[in-house]
Amino acid sequence: MIHLEMANAVYDQASLPDLLPLYYRRLFPFPQYYRWLNYGGVTKNYFQNREFSFTLKDDIYVRYQSFSTQSELEKEMQKMNPYKIDIGAIYSHRPNQHNTVKSGSFQALEKELVFDIDMTDYDDVRSCCSAADICPKCWPLMTIAIRILDRALREDFGFRHCLWVYSGRRGVHCWVCDEAARKLSVTARSAVAEYLSLVKGGDETVKKVVLTSPIHPFIRESLMVVEHYFTQYALLGQDIMSSKEATDKVLGLVPEDILFLSATCYWLSLLSVLKELLGDFKTEKNPEKRWGRLKTIAQIKSTTVKKGQYFDKEIMLQYCYPRLDVNVSKGLNHLLKSPFSVHPKTGRISVPIDLKELDCFDPFDVPTISQICEELDLPRMAGEEEPLEDTKESDKEPGEKRKMRDYKRTSLAKYVKLFDQFLEEMARSRKGELIKKSDLQKNF
Repeated sequence: MIHLEMANAVYDQASLPDLLPLYYRRLFPFPQYYRWLNYGGVTKNYFQNREFSFTLKDDIYVRYQSFSTQSELEKEMQKMNPYKIDIGAIYSHRPNQHNTVKSGSFQALEKELVFDIDMTDYDDVRSCCSAADICPKCWPLMTIAIRILDRALREDFGFRHCLWVYSGRRGVHCWVCDEAARKLSVTARSAVAEYLSLVKGGDETVKKVVLTSPIHPFIRESLMVVEHYFTQYALLGQDIMSSKEATDKVLGLVPEDILFLSATCYWLSLLSVLKELLGDFKTEKNPEKRWGRLKTIAQIKSTTVKKGQYFDKEIMLQYCYPRLDVNVSKGLNHLLKSPFSVHPKTGRISVPIDLKELDCFDPFDVPTISQICEELDLPRMAGEEEPLEDTKESDKEPGEKRKMRDYKRTSLAKYVKLFDQFLEEMARSRKGELIKKSDLQKNF
């Protein structure tokens, strides 16, 4: 359950310059980070040709950073102490040498397929917050988005390695890390993004979802997710059928040829559907029953009209379906905020999300940089022992081992562990692919 109580140490934005050096020196998970972006070192210069960009104090933006090794990345980040880290594409040449490359030959070649879902894109359908604000009433929109998109990416497209990350403030990001996803062309990325996009139109568009018959299997699957959350989130949490203003907004999405149709059903006499509904709503204040009444009309009308027969489903999707920034997904050159970056406004760390515990994920519980730095200073409890080092950890240099132990003493530990599990799964998959290729070569 999401709660607003801030158990975290109070974050003061003014303290960020003092906290970042400590975070990058003792807490940032450099070994896992490098392991992720190096992808097993299978492709030559894969990590070296990756673009990083840093946002420094006073919004100084430094693009086209690149590093040869984990150690080089580590030293530079500890020197620059970026307020924000963005990750870009793998290029044909070292990004930090792009000015020395012949014009036109510096090209983005590969990048993870990424998705960016921002709560501000739902401002026309959420009543509790607006702009950068979030609360427990609107956060379920992110839960719904992850459920719908993750299922589609895995089942419809066959991807396996989807890393979902909380942005640190008002949204979520997805990094699809499969080799096939990283190699997708701009055209293919656009096709995937369009397939997953359902809510169309800007502020001037009233009706943003239009379904045609038969409903596509992907949309049917998405509706099952929306229906699971709709009552609790939309009817009770957002009160979309309670006040006159909210109810009128919903009725505004019902096609006119249905609302003003002279009804022939015995229970509607000769009144229009709209008049009948408004009459009902004067006495029936329960939002669930009001919605039930609207759905009943939808079911009856679906047998008598061809156009607009899915209006109840269209309303549910308009209020709940994920709203993608498709430009982020389409472009190879587009940068996206890095996991484990700190959000300067909130101080929260951009952490991986455990899909097994998705309904329990609480953005207000995500640790701030203040909290984890403060936890480092807490004395060990009596009888508390140093975490046992596994064989992989015991091979590390003393300084690196200390860092690994340091994050384990903080609230960041469970998120780094989750990241580790993601990397292990990718490594197993990569090993399996190599064995498969080796077996195929033997058969020839």
